[in-house]
Amino acid sequence: MKAKRFLIGLAAVAMTVASGAFAGGIYKWTDEDGNVHYEDRPSGAATEERMALSYRRTNPGSVQKQRQGVADSVAARQEARAKADEAAKSAEEEAAEAADNQKKCETYRARLQTFVQSRRLYRQDENGERVYLDEAETQKARENVEELIAEHCGS
Repeated sequence: MKAKRFLIGLAAVAMTVASGAFAGGIYKWTDEDGNVHYEDRPSGAATEERMALSYRRTNPGSVQKQRQGVADSVAARQEARAKADEAAKSAEEEAAEAADNQKKCETYRARLQTFVQSRRLYRQDENGERVYLDEAETQKARENVEELIAEHCGS
């Protein structure tokens, strides 16, 4: 029990001495070369002046509010950046899809033109030989290509 009292008393004395050291003040002086010096003890220089310092304890509540505000603003910036990246990625995907549709549209229009201009259409079988389409198969092929054109060309 005596040791506990001794430690508490020692801590009180240490805090009193430490606060007294700070209360001593800060002195500012300039040497012959024009260099400015700051010290906690008077130097005796002719240009020496005592600095008027004041301090106050920090309010932990205001510090916590400030830290929370900074964290919130960082989170908001990250969220906005993520949305912008997502929008840019979406725009790139849409542009790529539009280019792909345009390419398909051109291909299908060329195929339809070939169907219209050709007198006889054929396909290759599994042996690589030509099998000519009859009139019903030709008409069905044209209809399929027209559907693909409507789908990819938007007309």
